[in-house]
Amino acid sequence: MDEVGIVLAMLLAVVASGYLVRMLPFAVPLPLMQIALGAAIAGSTGHGVRLEPHIFFLVFLPPLLFLDGWRIPKVGLFRDRSTILELALGLVLFTVLGAGFLIHWLIPSLPLAVCFALAAILAPTDPVAVSSIAARVPIPPRLMHILEGESLLNDASGLVCFRFAVAAALTGTFSLGEATLTFLWVALAGVAIGAGITVGVSWAQRQLGARIGEESGSPILINLLLPFGAYLAAEHLGASGILAAVAAGVTMSYVELSGRAAATTRVRRAVVWDTVQFALNGIMFVLLGEQLPDILEAALVAPELPRANDVWWLVTNALAISFGLILLRFVWVWVSLRLTLLNARRQKLPEYRPNPRLILATSLAGVRGAITLAGVLTLPLAMPGGAPFPGRDLVIFLASAVIVVSLVLASVGLPRVLRGLELPHDSAHDSEEANARHAAALAALEAIANAPPPPPTSGCDAQGAVEMHASAVDQVRSLYQYRLDGGNGNDVDPAHARAAESAERHYRLTALEHERAVLLRMARNNTLSDEVARKLLREIDLVEARYR
Repeated sequence: MDEVGIVLAMLLAVVASGYLVRMLPFAVPLPLMQIALGAAIAGSTGHGVRLEPHIFFLVFLPPLLFLDGWRIPKVGLFRDRSTILELALGLVLFTVLGAGFLIHWLIPSLPLAVCFALAAILAPTDPVAVSSIAARVPIPPRLMHILEGESLLNDASGLVCFRFAVAAALTGTFSLGEATLTFLWVALAGVAIGAGITVGVSWAQRQLGARIGEESGSPILINLLLPFGAYLAAEHLGASGILAAVAAGVTMSYVELSGRAAATTRVRRAVVWDTVQFALNGIMFVLLGEQLPDILEAALVAPELPRANDVWWLVTNALAISFGLILLRFVWVWVSLRLTLLNARRQKLPEYRPNPRLILATSLAGVRGAITLAGVLTLPLAMPGGAPFPGRDLVIFLASAVIVVSLVLASVGLPRVLRGLELPHDSAHDSEEANARHAAALAALEAIANAPPPPPTSGCDAQGAVEMHASAVDQVRSLYQYRLDGGNGNDVDPAHARAAESAERHYRLTALEHERAVLLRMARNNTLSDEVARKLLREIDLVEARYR
């Protein structure tokens, strides 16, 4: 089978995996199914797909990180910022040091810099894998927000540490002062470039669209190209392309609050991005499965092994590293929680003592996935002098094995740890949504009362037109009044005459436009979280798309 055929087989495997996990009588995480299908493809074709490391990084990481930054709830991100930063920055450094020395102790033949590189690329977590595992036993919303925020930031911090560790392995030198200055430049410049490109491209697109118009698919295509542009620009200037892609996504969530994008564009764009996210994440795990046979074969003859073809040595070290990562995560979460409680006690704030099972769930939720796989495959093939990079095949195998082991442990342990776990209900989210719906409905009713009648239609006399418009106004008003009274609205009766439907369409679109304007204004004023605003705006977009 040629390369094109293998790529098509990979896409079919991604599609098939979604059906297979639902057909099985027992829970299997989607990434594990995709890994298994990838291994099956490699077994049937005799080889897997190999990409150049820089191409692999460019194709997969920018859009995934851009989407993470765009969709992560910003209110939750800022509310739990201290916890998220502790996990995304403190835990990453703790993991790099702790796991790095652990790996070097387990495998003394691996240079210490290479051990730190492996620990750094194992530090980032994958919320997509956690979500698929917890599909039947949902993770508490606030914990999921913390895990998403951690993943958004630790991708960047882990990959930056990985870059420094690889550079130290290549040059044999490491300067803490130089690394700190480089980190500041890489981080700050990356964030500035990503945010600047998003703002600049959005402004230029808006100006061009207002003056000369644009094709319906252009805004979506531009949106898809944004993360790649931010990534390439940052890398060209020596900054972090990873942070640039993340910053571009976060900035895009604020640009979106301007409300200038058409409703149909937002609906189609959401569908396109959902498809891209599903395909890229799926292909990442299928690729891992395809390369596992070759990775295992190369690792079995690696010079770092005490004996050639020692499978048990490889499995034992992979399990030891996996459990070591869980233990390091558990220790960090427990210690940070104790410090948080101590600080709350000193400030005489109300204390919430979480169930110990929640700490264990947070530790098991540190699943490795797409970022780890993408990063480890970028290891150089050779040293500057031409010698092979030390332990490359072994490091790739250990990283791949840790991904699989973490998926298995989380799929077995998380549902059991979370089952029956009761947490305080977050009533703030419910009241926020109720207040937003109330304000939007009031704005819509006011707009209907002040809206001018639509242009007259043929085939309807003056008296009939008055009655028809009055009926349409009453029907649309009743929908919003029903919402104010505690309902969610009714469907419009499709048996109305065409002229009545046209009048109703006019008033309905007028109401939706003002309803959307109020929600966007509330989001801009920080009286409504972007998560709730996105949910309500999508409902409005779907209704408007039907009427248009």
